[in-house]
Amino acid sequence: MIAIRPSRMMQVVIAWCALMTLVPAATFGQTLRKIGFIDVPGPKGQRFDYLTMDPEDHYLLSAHLGPGILYVVDVRTNSVVRAIPGVPGITGVEYIPGLRQIYTSDWGEEKIGIVDLKLMRVVKRLPTADKPNGSTYATEFRKVYVSNTNGKAVTVVNVDTAEVVKTLEFGSETGMPQYDSVAHKVYVNLRSTDEVAVIDPNNDSIVERYKVPGCQYNHGMAVDSEHHRAFLLCGGNRTLTVLALDSRAALAHFPLPQGADVVKYDPGLGRAYAACASGFISVIQEDDAMRFRKLEDFPVQKLVHSLAVDTDTHRVYAPEQQEDGLPVARIMIYEAVLSPPAKE
Repeated sequence: MIAIRPSRMMQVVIAWCALMTLVPAATFGQTLRKIGFIDVPGPKGQRFDYLTMDPEDHYLLSAHLGPGILYVVDVRTNSVVRAIPGVPGITGVEYIPGLRQIYTSDWGEEKIGIVDLKLMRVVKRLPTADKPNGSTYATEFRKVYVSNTNGKAVTVVNVDTAEVVKTLEFGSETGMPQYDSVAHKVYVNLRSTDEVAVIDPNNDSIVERYKVPGCQYNHGMAVDSEHHRAFLLCGGNRTLTVLALDSRAALAHFPLPQGADVVKYDPGLGRAYAACASGFISVIQEDDAMRFRKLEDFPVQKLVHSLAVDTDTHRVYAPEQQEDGLPVARIMIYEAVLSPPAKE
């Protein structure tokens, strides 16, 4: 028998095919593709929480709740610019454009921390009710709204004076608040009562609260301001509910994997991404204001319950505290994969 030696090109092809069989299934999906990760210097295996983008500096801001560290990451170089300590039990992270400030919800001391990005440190602390958590910024009104989950309240801060101007009480555990920049209203999840409350930022009055049909224990929220739609994570019945904020009607319900916590919306792609701690990112497509469809439960590592979307690049960032059960401390980077349009 004559032995046939494969060409160099053939050897490369064979090696590539063998490598591709070793790539984890979670690397590729219908909606997302893993393209890298950023190691962060904090302790491995400890819980992360909210992330948000600073579009002015092209920074990703990530809360490492366990050790009480805020990471400032340059997404142009995928490098950590600074790990800012002194934010114990950090949960929520809100960037204030123009001021180059970050408002952090620091559960460990029941305070809001104000971080100056020019100094890269905490410059002020404001008291809150029990368990400061998610937050939102009403840009035109120059106010930050911080949910106090166990305190059943929302703390309102004027960013020009850096002072608390009001505390709104609801008699229900509060979930994520969100600002509709077109309707000029702040919406707050009331998770104990399966309701949404509406705040008028002109005078910070509670103008309405109503039940969300088919949604139990609503915690996470993202808002599409252009169409007045909210994407609610309903932990009690493991559902993502699309709520029409103008008509108060539930337009769609989608089943979710266990542990859904944070949902973010990319208006450029019309996608909502929900991070589920059981090991998935669920992806919902908004085809128009009345039509929605679930694209995928994209597999990720377990305990990933938060994420952020860069609306300029459409990349999704999600922190990991473990890989196959072993402790890590890193932020995964996913690139959006465009799906074909819905069939008529």
